[in-house]
Amino acid sequence: MKHLELFAGIGGFRQAIDLVCHDHGIQSKCVGFSEIDPKAHKTYCVNYDTDKEIDMGDIVAFTSNVHNIKNLPDFDLLTGGFPCQTFSMMGEQSGFQEERGQMFFRIMDIIKEKRPQYVLLENVKNLMNHDKGNTIRKILEELRSAGYSVQFDVFNTNDFGLPQTRNRTLIFAKRDKRKNFEFTSELVKQSFNELNKKRCSLKFYESTIDVLEKEVDSKFYLSDRIKPTILSDGSAGFKSNSEIDKIIARPLTASMHKMHRACQDNYFSDMYIQSHGTIRPSTWMTKDELAQIPIRKLTPEESFKLQGFPAEYATNGRMHGVANGSLYKQAGNAVSVNTIYAVLHYLLVSKILVV
Repeated sequence: MKHLELFAGIGGFRQAIDLVCHDHGIQSKCVGFSEIDPKAHKTYCVNYDTDKEIDMGDIVAFTSNVHNIKNLPDFDLLTGGFPCQTFSMMGEQSGFQEERGQMFFRIMDIIKEKRPQYVLLENVKNLMNHDKGNTIRKILEELRSAGYSVQFDVFNTNDFGLPQTRNRTLIFAKRDKRKNFEFTSELVKQSFNELNKKRCSLKFYESTIDVLEKEVDSKFYLSDRIKPTILSDGSAGFKSNSEIDKIIARPLTASMHKMHRACQDNYFSDMYIQSHGTIRPSTWMTKDELAQIPIRKLTPEESFKLQGFPAEYATNGRMHGVANGSLYKQAGNAVSVNTIYAVLHYLLVSKILVV
């Protein structure tokens, strides 16, 4: 299966395609990729063999010349987690009015010229409701007018073997708008649950304890000074439940290296880690008491694992000069490998995707 990966990040779509194709006895080949962030680009290139592939770089600059698009090799599947900040509940929700929101139309430039058989796109859950539903309607309209049948739904990473609550909208389009097909998170989940995990190339984790290392560098531990802030439930204008030792992690964020409160990011006590999850001090200790015990944040390697990547992908990036802050950002921006694998597996076994 030949594919083009746009807004590649650290290669979540590519990793899932490689694994599902391996498990289904299909040859996979990435013909090209786009990624504008130099640090993500470096992590991508040290973990995948990108020789003989077209490095598109900035998709806006690339698509501004139609000859660049025409010269792309033919491919079966286009994938992309196009920028989500303009649609996210955490941002200003400026949508298509902001430059990053225009990235969808650069995808359409390629689709209209190359006419791939299949398209798989990812964005935040709020894409479904953004601008009172007008945004998703515009996306569907664009794809359908280009000759595609389109379905979409919201998928939670925790349903697919990774202990992280992460809801994302996935849009699948198949060329030939006359043919309808079924594509729902429930159908994909059912298909995934029928997998023979022993013969599957994915990594499966039931709990955060399964990704946490018992021994890590001391720099990942919170200082006595910052612990009260991290553990705080907020102030009069902002109240939250800042809980540590979550069995199912909160969504990883691109800004987790900035260390938000424990109502937004994930932190773990030594008691939880060393007891292999059998002791959770947050269930009986006060916040003042918790502030007296060792608590740490995730390492980049653990963050990559929570997204379904091998831990060594983060290590490889660091060895080539990518700082931990950038690695955290890359993990937070990534698509969850297991979720994409589950979608592709369902599409293959259902004969919706044929290669």
